[in-house]
Amino acid sequence: MVFSHREPQAIYLVDKGKPACLIRCMTPRDFAAWKDAESGASLAWAETTNFAASAGEVLLLPDSAGGLSGVLLGLGTQADAMALAALPAKLPPGAYRLADGAPAAVADNAALAWALGCYRFTTYKSSPKAIEWPQLVVSKDTDLARLERLNRAIYMTRDLINIPAADMGPEALHQVVEDLAKTHKASFSAIVGDELLAQNYPLIHAVGRAAMQAPRLLDVRWGRADAPRVTLVGKGVCFDTGGLNLKPGNYMELMKKDMGGAAIAIALADALMSAGLDIQLRLLVGAVENAIGPDAFRPGDVLPSRKGLSVEIGNTDAEGRLILADMLAEADGENPDLMIDFATLTGAARVAMGPEVVPFYTHDDALAMAVQQRSHEIHDPMWRLPLWAGYQGWLDSQIADVNHISNSPMAGSITAALFLSKFVEPTTSWMHCDVYAWNVKPRVGRPVGGEAQALRSIYTYVEEKFG
Repeated sequence: MVFSHREPQAIYLVDKGKPACLIRCMTPRDFAAWKDAESGASLAWAETTNFAASAGEVLLLPDSAGGLSGVLLGLGTQADAMALAALPAKLPPGAYRLADGAPAAVADNAALAWALGCYRFTTYKSSPKAIEWPQLVVSKDTDLARLERLNRAIYMTRDLINIPAADMGPEALHQVVEDLAKTHKASFSAIVGDELLAQNYPLIHAVGRAAMQAPRLLDVRWGRADAPRVTLVGKGVCFDTGGLNLKPGNYMELMKKDMGGAAIAIALADALMSAGLDIQLRLLVGAVENAIGPDAFRPGDVLPSRKGLSVEIGNTDAEGRLILADMLAEADGENPDLMIDFATLTGAARVAMGPEVVPFYTHDDALAMAVQQRSHEIHDPMWRLPLWAGYQGWLDSQIADVNHISNSPMAGSITAALFLSKFVEPTTSWMHCDVYAWNVKPRVGRPVGGEAQALRSIYTYVEEKFG
């Protein structure tokens, strides 16, 4: 299978003052006020259909000729900022615009929500249905280039995660990253198989050595040599059986998404390069499959690392932090101005935050506050958790420098982040994002499947800081 960028279709119209069907966005309270002021056929139709303005609920208002006179969109009591994503699949083709009075969060995110509502993953459909999407009228001041960059990044992330591991193994992910470098005229290098040992990436090699497709470290560099350094690191475990600590079947079911961190990092790199920011960007992806075979690494093994620390293996199903450790040590050697890793790392993060909120870790308070603020403003939920030094002892090993997991059932996401922090020394602005990268239930604009968590928040932060 050949993966290619999938551009969102032409789903926007720049406002030139031409007529367009009005979309009225309303909470249940707004709807009650609308009913008090409305009369005639529209009111009767709303009452007949039992429209209640719940989040994502859509009501098409007919005119006297049987056409469309307007659209009511329910926002729910809390005014869901992404509710507009419900509309593209339910509206006939044509031009639509928001009526005045929509809540600021809804208006600010309208264009993004519209694009999310147009996403479909049809790669494996033999006869995908062609759709003529309705078009949203946007202000002439809208930065369409930026908007479409982010839309493309979200689509790309989702597609990469949704493709099964048989078609998105280490070799395919290698090709994706190499093609990305070619697209942006960036430099690209790959260290594959036993060459990882020769060049001192032993943890990446150990995790992937039992698989048919060799493990590899993918490295992209782009931008002016003396510009501020921004390094993105992505966990690319293309499938995770759990290794010899084999996962139960129900836990293995979604493991094609274990390269979700890499997918986010790749798509974010694409967006940053497309924006032409004056940065020196580096993208590192560890592409492996955690398989079972005669050469699989074992619980109790002690492995060397690029950093020089010996690592006792507590559980082979905690493999992601191992490949990250070698990549972080490599990136840290350059002391970048900003280093961020993305990884579907721990189930403990989901216990703490659920599937929709991304916990992140950093020692840099200013970085944490800025990213937290951006995530709140653009409705891309992230929340800082502490690198609590009191739990460092939980990673002690009697026979090695460090155990890569804790024996405690508590604070698993924190101890994973503490393990990673041992491989980051001079870099002060480092952030670890423990993403889920998956929508577990359908919501408007967010179908079950891969999700680009934290991408918009980090893009916005980098754009503002270095743009």
